[in-house]
Amino acid sequence: MRLTVNGEAREVEAEPEMPLLWALRDLLGIRGPKFGCGVGACGACTVWVDGEPVRSCTLPLEAVSGEVVTIEGLAAAEGLPEGTPHPVQAAWIEAQVAQCGYCQAGQIMAAAALLRDVPRPSEAEVEAAMTNLCRCGTYPRVREAMALVAARGRTDTGALAPAKKEG
Repeated sequence: MRLTVNGEAREVEAEPEMPLLWALRDLLGIRGPKFGCGVGACGACTVWVDGEPVRSCTLPLEAVSGEVVTIEGLAAAEGLPEGTPHPVQAAWIEAQVAQCGYCQAGQIMAAAALLRDVPRPSEAEVEAAMTNLCRCGTYPRVREAMALVAARGRTDTGALAPAKKEG
């Protein structure tokens, strides 16, 4: 089976019903998406398939069509130079969102998709899109980081604008 993951065509020998998460982690060595619940409820496994956030623990390989983007390929998927963090990643660091960090890749993938599609989301839009669970309870910081990105807007190329240094 052929998958395009983070811009690279990859061959995977697996049963069609294998969840995408296991193919990414066990067969391709991509460790950003995490196993949390196995039923698609927690969102630790969130990746993009054709630009849409999906829970990879419940998505069988046979249902994957289009490019898969994981946290490792997020910045490149948005056209940012190698080594440049995605603006959502930068805001996560600035707002000191992560505590244990286990769920953060999934949180960032969900937030980046929302902010790409809705540059200045309402509270209701954030609530509807951000259904990922965090055992550490970093939800206020997640929203703070998302607000930072929304306030900075986008560049004329459509990419999220990088953080502006103060002072």
